Amino acid sequence: MTVYGEPISKLPNVGTSIFTTMSQLSSDHGALNLSQGFPDFDADKRLVDLVNHHMKSGRNQYAPSNGIPKLRKEIADLFSDYYGAQINWENNVTITVGATEAIYASLAGLISPGDEVIIFDPSYDSYDPVVRLNGGIPVRLKLRPADFSVDWDQVESRIGANTRIILINSPHNPTGAILEKTDLERLQEIAIKNDLIVVSDEVYHHIIFDGQRHESVLRYPELAMRSVAIFSFGKIFHATGWKVGFAIASETLTREIQKIHQFLTFSVHTPTQFALADYMEEGLQFESISKLFEKKRDLFVDQLDNPRFIPVRSRGTYFQLLKYQDALNDMALATKMTKEARLASIPISVFYEDGFDDHVLRFCFAKEDETIMKAVNILNAYS
Repeated sequence: MTVYGEPISKLPNVGTSIFTTMSQLSSDHGALNLSQGFPDFDADKRLVDLVNHHMKSGRNQYAPSNGIPKLRKEIADLFSDYYGAQINWENNVTITVGATEAIYASLAGLISPGDEVIIFDPSYDSYDPVVRLNGGIPVRLKLRPADFSVDWDQVESRIGANTRIILINSPHNPTGAILEKTDLERLQEIAIKNDLIVVSDEVYHHIIFDGQRHESVLRYPELAMRSVAIFSFGKIFHATGWKVGFAIASETLTREIQKIHQFLTFSVHTPTQFALADYMEEGLQFESISKLFEKKRDLFVDQLDNPRFIPVRSRGTYFQLLKYQDALNDMALATKMTKEARLASIPISVFYEDGFDDHVLRFCFAKEDETIMKAVNILNAYS
């Protein structure tokens, strides 16, 4: 039966996200939730107090659409120093409602109908729908299964007349893999040769392990001029519910991003922006954040003692993959483990266009040590 005014879905194959599904399943069965990527510890009390201070001080009306100047200046200064980049706060920085909006505004502003966007699977679940919503065509290429590295020869072979954007994510969610210097050099070469734009999701840039250096697109001047680098304060300061992110791009690309941003959300929560600016002014060391999470990764992996589960040691982010040997597919095992063992995870097959199942589950270790050990004890006893 046709209902008058019934909409034609723009995303007919998109349902409830796996994060909502597994978190709900976890809640229904009283499970320990290591599926969705959020910490179970609070942001710094000083930062919370600053938000409260600015609310009480009357900073509760619209902020400038692109972000308050002080926060954009702090970002430009910090990231210029950290990555050796030349970032102008007025022309290169946009404050957004989380990295999710930054991704949407970037792709919406830079895609024309029929443009192809190269995405690497397993890929974060918002990328593909955003490309499609804006008339683009996602080109999904698989990372190498053994170490989740990029096959750049495959990338070059797939570039055609309609290729417009390469979308990268490092450190990588869901795998914990990272791109290295040779990857960025090859990407820069490919982007220049084919006149491509790079959208770089770097929300976990501050969580990288084992003495590695985060290879931001901002480190490579020629690549930076044709790239959008996207970051998240929610990830940096353990406050994912605040939904504040930002995009750094050339003046030309920023102009297009801001055209979309002004009609998408217009501006971001004002007192939080002032609080973040004050907090950053006091000094921020990304290395200390990496060390915090590296200890948590090591605790998770080193205490795991069940031959059924094989860790793919995370190199960045706060996610750890476990490969397993079992007849069950990853969705079935994740569901069974949540219901029976009371431990929730994310099956990796959902991040592949074709549902490729290599028997891998993702666990979030952005948790108190006690929570991590509870999860490890469940895994060690699981048979």
